[in-house]
Amino acid sequence: MNQGMLFDNLKNPKFYGPHVTSVQLLQTHISYVALTGIFAYKVKKPVNFGFLDFSTLDKRKYYCEEELRLNKRLCPEMYLDVLPITQKDGTLELDGSGPIVEYALKMKEFPQEYIMTNMLKQQKITEGTIDQICSILIDFYTAQEPSEEITKYGELPAVRQNIDENFEQTKPMINITVPKDTYWFIKNAATRFFERKKDVFGRRMKEGKIFDCHGDLHSGNIVVTDEHIHIFDCIEFNDRFRFCDVASDIGFLAMDLDYLNFPYLSSYLIHRYVEKSADVGISSVLNFYKSYRAFVRGKVHGYQLNDP
Repeated sequence: MNQGMLFDNLKNPKFYGPHVTSVQLLQTHISYVALTGIFAYKVKKPVNFGFLDFSTLDKRKYYCEEELRLNKRLCPEMYLDVLPITQKDGTLELDGSGPIVEYALKMKEFPQEYIMTNMLKQQKITEGTIDQICSILIDFYTAQEPSEEITKYGELPAVRQNIDENFEQTKPMINITVPKDTYWFIKNAATRFFERKKDVFGRRMKEGKIFDCHGDLHSGNIVVTDEHIHIFDCIEFNDRFRFCDVASDIGFLAMDLDYLNFPYLSSYLIHRYVEKSADVGISSVLNFYKSYRAFVRGKVHGYQLNDP
């Protein structure tokens, strides 16, 4: 699939049908998202980062279907279908009749101003919003049946694999996105945590705190309207990023609120989550997971620099 041809078509309103008059095309390091006014269409880029492999059409189809399935757990009304992109006589068509060359995930579009990140900037996120998010997440976790397959991802070697992978993959970014001294300070701090606090991982497993989580829980993946809160765009491409301690989810959102300069809401989120869930042990690993999630965010910025 010619990416230039795909990119040009995704920007063209006619590609989506006669009812579409304008398109806003957004990009991440792994996907395009076309906003057409009523529906949004997400197309995965043919990239392979090791922990994520969208390099073949079959894999992109599979992960589109997984994204649809997994996100229906928290926002079923937003995720609608997986559609083929076909090619006929040199022209690309959405859900056309020619050979399939790509796949698109079809979603209900929502106004961008309702994304929590933007709502925070407008001072529209309240303690009540945080309370609702906590309740949604606790219901989401506690509705799951315990699973040995998922629980094992809380073991120290499994957690350490994610951490070590981050440091290995960010080596080329030293002194570009992260100063050398900072890189080694963070790496050494993580190593010391594993050495001194290794028992905490087994304890969290015994307490039943490892779930099939969201995996990418930050304010950019939460929509807040007057009627509903939608938590979308969970991790679909790698189980070990989603099968994790709930502290990894809560820590990500808390870190994000700190980063966006809302430390009170970050603290309130942690306080209310502990109060509602009775998970007092989360404090033993929360800062560790906040550090992990902050480093992941930095890693993603490095990948974006290498995306033409």
